[in-house]
Amino acid sequence: MTAQDNSIQTHPVQRHVVQTYNPRDFHRQAHDALENPQIRANFRKAMDGLMGKRREVFSDWDLETLRELGANIRQRALAKLPDLLEQLEANCEANGIRVHWAEDGEEACRIIRELCEARGAKSVIKGKSMVSEEMHLNEHLQSAGIEALESDLGEYLVQLNQQTPSHIIMPAIHLNTDEISDIMHDKTGTERTRDVDYMTAAARQQLRERFMSADVGVSGVNFAVAETGTLCLVENEGNGRMTTSVPPVHIAVTGIEKVVEQLRDVPPLYALLTRSATGQHVTTYFNMISGPRKPAEHDGPEEVHLVLVDNGRSSIYQDDELIETLRCIRCGACMNHCPVYTRVGGHTYGTTYPGPIGSILMPHLLGLEDTKDLPSASSLCGACGEVCPVKIPIPDLLVRLRREAVGEGRGNVRGAGVKRSKREVAAWKGFQWLATHPSAWRGGTAVAGKLRALTPSRLGPWTEYRTAPKPAKVTLHSLVKRHRAKGKSITPQASSEEERS
Repeated sequence: MTAQDNSIQTHPVQRHVVQTYNPRDFHRQAHDALENPQIRANFRKAMDGLMGKRREVFSDWDLETLRELGANIRQRALAKLPDLLEQLEANCEANGIRVHWAEDGEEACRIIRELCEARGAKSVIKGKSMVSEEMHLNEHLQSAGIEALESDLGEYLVQLNQQTPSHIIMPAIHLNTDEISDIMHDKTGTERTRDVDYMTAAARQQLRERFMSADVGVSGVNFAVAETGTLCLVENEGNGRMTTSVPPVHIAVTGIEKVVEQLRDVPPLYALLTRSATGQHVTTYFNMISGPRKPAEHDGPEEVHLVLVDNGRSSIYQDDELIETLRCIRCGACMNHCPVYTRVGGHTYGTTYPGPIGSILMPHLLGLEDTKDLPSASSLCGACGEVCPVKIPIPDLLVRLRREAVGEGRGNVRGAGVKRSKREVAAWKGFQWLATHPSAWRGGTAVAGKLRALTPSRLGPWTEYRTAPKPAKVTLHSLVKRHRAKGKSITPQASSEEERS
């Protein structure tokens, strides 16, 4: 620490998100992001670095074999999910971890609030947890008079800036060094500087006191091992270890899909997670939590609770195709390689989980009424599927959800058919009838050719980036028929000359 640190202040952080984004406004938000050169530059630089690190760290591995192993582990766990969840509950309880079940985010928030109130808690320190973001836990606790402070550096910066995370692994990836310096100066009184070490040390000093004074620590879970009742937490900063061991109460919150069958399943998934997420061989910290502090131990929480959250995951589990969404280990590789995400950023999606994984997950959590544009926010280039460490066929699932949105799927997703247009259906039925009645088709195309000047120049979204097509003056069939009658050969040049004439 330098002499500059005398200016560092610690202030309570109130998280009231003022920069709101809505998945219903995806197109407008995408246009705004594309017109912001700073956002594009920040993401381009960050994603190029992440893609390069991932490529390098896997260079001496048999990646496809490892991906196949990871996919099989996750698929096996999902196939046994109901039994594994019961086994996890029994082993956690045997270890002294109290298990709570939440049908949705609201119930999960209520459970955590009641646990805090039972201890008279006024402050909560949080490790990184996307599920807590999904259920808006911070806002819920603050409405009950309980301060919730993020301890992950990226989450802390985003919270200071009154924003939501823009990436599931690197929440503040949309910010550059100068922007971070301004945020810390404005919110905590640090000096404006480009010295990353100084800013990190300042944040560490600000958070250290809060770890020591917090009444409750809340964390996520990367893998929950049914065989041993162990909660595994992957991190780089040590904040997760502080969150789970310093406060007297630790509450872990996770989606029901994070369970794995055996402890030996964790190393392959861990190898895939760290390399796919940040290009690291291993993370700085790997925490294995198997219970509260025992009588002879000198540190650790007095209570450990596990909140298992469904929040729509059971409905995904019932579909033999969409269930593959639940394989996800939250590495973020699909986002890092997605040409759409890397240009518009995470906030554009307006959802907790952005990018390709968000586009196949959020329609289940929020319904297609609110997320109808997300499955179409993809070029279907296939990059997300190629880099997914557990081989989720993301492009196929995007296509499936597109069909659901227009009412052509199985109807298993809430809001199915929301994009179905009666006019479009009628137009395609008319086309189908014409295409199956030769006389009507010939007459219709002939009339369309003569009235081609009346073709409108705008045809809805299609012509936002394309020129409206016009019927040809002469149909191809007519051209062929004429040339054959004259005994001429059919060439593109001859066809073009006749059409012009």
